[in-house]
This record gives sequence, C-alpha cells and structure tokens, in this order.
Amino acid sequence: MRALHWDGSTLRVVDHRPPVPGAKMVVVRVHLAGICNTDLEITNGYMAFRGVLGHEFVGTVEEGPGGFRGKRVVGEINFACGSCPVCLGGWRRHCPTRRVMGILGADGAFAENVAVPTRNLHLVPDSIADEAAVFAEPLAAAFEILEQVHVQPGTDCVVLGDGKLGLLVSQVLFQAGARVLTVGKHDDKLAILRARGIDAVRVTDWDGAPADLVVEATGTAAGVATAVAATRPRGTVVLKSTVAGASQLHLAPLVVNEIRVVGSRCGDFVPALRALETGSVTVRPLISACLPLRDGVEALQRAAQPGVVKVLLDPRR
Repeated sequence: MRALHWDGSTLRVVDHRPPVPGAKMVVVRVHLAGICNTDLEITNGYMAFRGVLGHEFVGTVEEGPGGFRGKRVVGEINFACGSCPVCLGGWRRHCPTRRVMGILGADGAFAENVAVPTRNLHLVPDSIADEAAVFAEPLAAAFEILEQVHVQPGTDCVVLGDGKLGLLVSQVLFQAGARVLTVGKHDDKLAILRARGIDAVRVTDWDGAPADLVVEATGTAAGVATAVAATRPRGTVVLKSTVAGASQLHLAPLVVNEIRVVGSRCGDFVPALRALETGSVTVRPLISACLPLRDGVEALQRAAQPGVVKVLLDPRR
C-alpha cells in the first residue's frame, strides 16, 4: 500500500507493508487524514519518530470484528495496554507503555490503511461528512480544556494562536459561554472567528491585558512565556503546543502570581462528534487544501506555509 513515511531525515511516499491487525484491532481504509502541527514537528525531530505519519483520520473498517466491519469511524490515537494501574484507573491515554498513532511506536494514518484498536473507535453519524469528521481528534483535544478547567459563563479567555488548534479551541470556549479573545497573525484566519461572533485581533494590535484563562496554541516554544505574561494573578495557563524545541521560561512569575499551569493533550471524542453534528463548531472554513496521498510531501510543505490552516490528504487518490 502507499504511505507517507518519515525515516528521520527524508519524507517520501513509499510502497509500505499493509497493516496486520493484532488481537482486538481493526484495519481502517482511510478516506481523509489531516495534517497537524505535531506532524510538522516530528519532521523537525520531535519524539524521534520513524514510520508512517498521521493521527487525524476518518475511514471505513475493512478488517476486524463483524460489529465494526463496513462502518465509518474515527479513532483515538493512544494505543494503551489496558491492564496497568494507569489504564485500570481510567487514564489509558497516559499508559506508560502506550504507543501513539503516527507519533510513538505505531504507524499512522497518512496511508491507504491503518490499524487501530477496536476500543479506540467511534462511529461517525451519517450526517457528518468526511471533511468534518476528520477534525474529530483535534476538536476532542480542544474540548479537553473544559474537562480540565472550570470555565464559567463570562470567564475572560485569551487564545494565543490562530492555527488549526487555536481556531478550534476558540470556538469551544466561546460555545461554553466564555468571553474569548483570539490573538493571531493572519487576518483571513481571524476572520473565521469573527464570522462566528468571536473577538479576534492581530498580535500587533493586542494590548496584552491579562485574562483569567490563557490558552497557548501558537505552536512555538516562545509562546509559553507570552501566555504566562498574559495571565492574571491566580489565573490559569493551558499549554497546547507540542514542539521539538525547548522553551526558556522564567518560573518566578508563576510562583509570585500563583498561576496554575495545565498541560492539555488528547480529549473525549463524544463532545467533539456532537459539536460536529450540531454545527456548534464550524470546521469547513479551516480547510485550506486537500491533496492526494501521492502528493504527501508537497502537502506537508504546504501545511507549513504561513497563513495555511488545515491541509488534508486523500489516500483514495
């Protein structure tokens, strides 16, 4: 099968061995896969991953238990052991021996087919098109903030970053009743939020006024210091970026201002799929391009360009 493979120095489309599902796994024929900043950071050395990239997907189950075969699905990215104390405690995404699709020890979804544990699957309602369903994983990550931080109606929130995740996080916080201000660099991206009634400004026009909750989604190591500086005393910083580079951060302001720091990663797919079905979060305007898998190298190059939001890969082409 065709797959977009990273060997640590070169990214290329190759003829890759088809996935062989283990026990309690399925093989999914991928319809669409989304490129995110983590994929780009892997090609910069993040996680020292080698293999097929990609962890955002929608597809149809081709091999596996009868109950899923032929069904359209999305899937969680953490392949947990299921039997350690962490897994038994309900935190499979933090399993110490987990593999992570396209990131750590497991081939990903930039391929014609991908193997996924059955317990990671979520059925996609017929009313959600593939072009929306492919956003389920990053949207779930955005909803995770609501599980970690109590966001009351009227909470002052600043979202730093107008990339793929920042645009989703802004919408999730807004529909939760927060007063959201998104700070970014690209008027066309910020216009997507303004059309939804969400305040959005270019970083050059931002006054830096401190907020109760600041979400760092810039995709840069430097964004953390900016987020801390924008958080009021006893406020909360949520860190969303995963980058290969190290962040240089002076810790004294966190102590003096008693700022809470929350690392935030993956989330529950149920509210994400519900939001896609009801339209409370819009994702179609975030799609900048959809390229065939054979042009996968070009697709990642395009995804890294300033102003580009979400680039999709279509392994069927």
